[in-house]
Amino acid sequence: MFIGIDLGTSSVKSILVDGNDTVIATASAPLEVSRPHPTWSEQAPADWWTATVKSLDEIKAKHPKEMAAVQGIGLSGQQHGATLLDKDGKPLRPCILWNDGRSGQECIEITAQFPDISRITGNPAMPGFTGPKLLWVRRHEPEIFKQVAFVLLPKAYLRYLLSGEMVEDMSDASGTLWLDVGKRDWSDELLTAMHMSRKQMPRLVEGSAVSATLKPELAQRWGMAKPPVIAGGGGDNAAGAVGLGAIHPGDAFVSLGTSGVLWATTAGFAPNKNLPIHAFCHAIPNTWHQMGVILSAASSLSWWSRASKSNEKELLGELGDSVKAPSPLLFLPYLSGERTPHNDPTIRGAFTGISHDTTRADMTQAVLEGVAFAFRDCLAALTEAGTKITKADAIGGGSQSRLWLSIMANVLNLPLSRLEAGEAGGSFGAARLGRMAATGESPSVVCKPPKRLEAIAPQPALVRQYDETYRRYRSLYPALKEAFT
Repeated sequence: MFIGIDLGTSSVKSILVDGNDTVIATASAPLEVSRPHPTWSEQAPADWWTATVKSLDEIKAKHPKEMAAVQGIGLSGQQHGATLLDKDGKPLRPCILWNDGRSGQECIEITAQFPDISRITGNPAMPGFTGPKLLWVRRHEPEIFKQVAFVLLPKAYLRYLLSGEMVEDMSDASGTLWLDVGKRDWSDELLTAMHMSRKQMPRLVEGSAVSATLKPELAQRWGMAKPPVIAGGGGDNAAGAVGLGAIHPGDAFVSLGTSGVLWATTAGFAPNKNLPIHAFCHAIPNTWHQMGVILSAASSLSWWSRASKSNEKELLGELGDSVKAPSPLLFLPYLSGERTPHNDPTIRGAFTGISHDTTRADMTQAVLEGVAFAFRDCLAALTEAGTKITKADAIGGGSQSRLWLSIMANVLNLPLSRLEAGEAGGSFGAARLGRMAATGESPSVVCKPPKRLEAIAPQPALVRQYDETYRRYRSLYPALKEAFT
C-alpha cells in the first residue's frame, strides 16, 4: 500500500493506493488563502499540517487494515511558496504563495543583474518564484529576513513535520530561481546574488528516491506496522505527469486545476530565454519538461460561481452539452495577473462586449473560452520555443467537464483525451513516487498511462470561428495593460 499527499492551494488531498494502482480511499480537507493587500497571496503553514492530519486520520478510520500495510508515502505540492523558518524550524511569517505578485520590482533587478538567467534556471525571473519573494522580504521585512535559517517549499515543510528532515525534490526546486536546472543542483552563484546560502537550502533528491522516513509516533497514530519511507515527491504538475505516465519525450497534457498548465516532457534541459515558459526538472531522474502556465484556470469558473451566486454545475448546465458558436463576450482570466505569455503580476481580468442582451450563460461560456484562449497563448509560446504538441491528455478538476474540454479542443485545434480518474492528479502521482521509493521499481514499470475514456477531436467549423475570436482576444491585453498602467 502507498499513500500520496497533494498539498494544493484550496485543499490537501490524500489517497491510498495498492500495488495494482487501485485507489482504495481518498480524503481531503479545505484550505483558505489570505489576500491582505492587492497582489498578495498567503497561507498559514500550520493549516497545511492540520489538513494533512485530518485527511490521513479519515482514511485510517475507514481502512485500518490497508493503512497498516503502507510501505511508502509520496508528496506533491503547490510550487514556489516561500516558507521561512527560524533556527528552531518555526515559521517566521505566513507562506508567500505561487500566485503572489508583490515582487515585481525584485524581478526587474534580478533580470538586470542576470540578463541570461534562463541559461541556468530555465526560467525568467517571475514574481511567483521563491527567490524574488526572499528579496522582497529582505527589503520590506528586514527583521524577519535576518532570522531566516531555512527556506522550504510547501511540501518540503510538510515533509519536515512528517519526518524531521529538510529535503526537496528536483522538480519543485526548479521553481525557486536558485537551482541550476541542467545540473540538478543548487546554484551558489544565484544564491549568493540573492543574499542566500546553500546552508539555508534543503538537501536535494530525485522525486522517486527515498528522502526520509515517517516519524514513529505518526506511524503509530495511523496504524502503520512499520514507519514507511517518504519519497522525494514532485511539484504538483510533475507529480501529475507521473500519474499520467507522461515520462517520455513528446508526452503532453493540459491541467485544468486552480491554475492551468500546458506540459510537454522533454529529453533534456531546454530553456528559452526569450519567452516566459518554464523549463524544469521532471520528478523522475534524467528527464526534464517545458510548460506554459496560466494563473487562473478552474479558479476563474470558481470566481464566476461566487460572483453570480450559482454553483458551477448549474452554470455549466445552462450551456447544455455543446456550444454552436463562440460567446459574443470575451473574458480575460487574469484574476491573479498572468505568467505565460505576459509575465505580468499587475494585470487583472475583464469581460468585454456586454450588452442589454447579455445572458448569464453568455458570460459563463466566455469564462470557459477565456481560459481556453489563455491556454492557446501557452501553446503558441511552446511552439515558438520549438516544442511540437499534436495531442494531449487532460487532468484537473476542470477536466471533468466534457463541454469545457470540447471548447479547449476547438480553441487549441488539438485532440484532448478525457481520462479515468483524471481529477486525481498530483496525489495519485505522489503515491506512485512513494511506491518507487519503497520498492525500487523503475518509472517505466510503475508509470503506466491511465485508461483514456474518450478523445475529443476539434471540429473544423468551430476551429475557424475560434481562430477569429482568438485574434480579438489577443488585442485586448495591450489595451487593458495601458488602462491599468
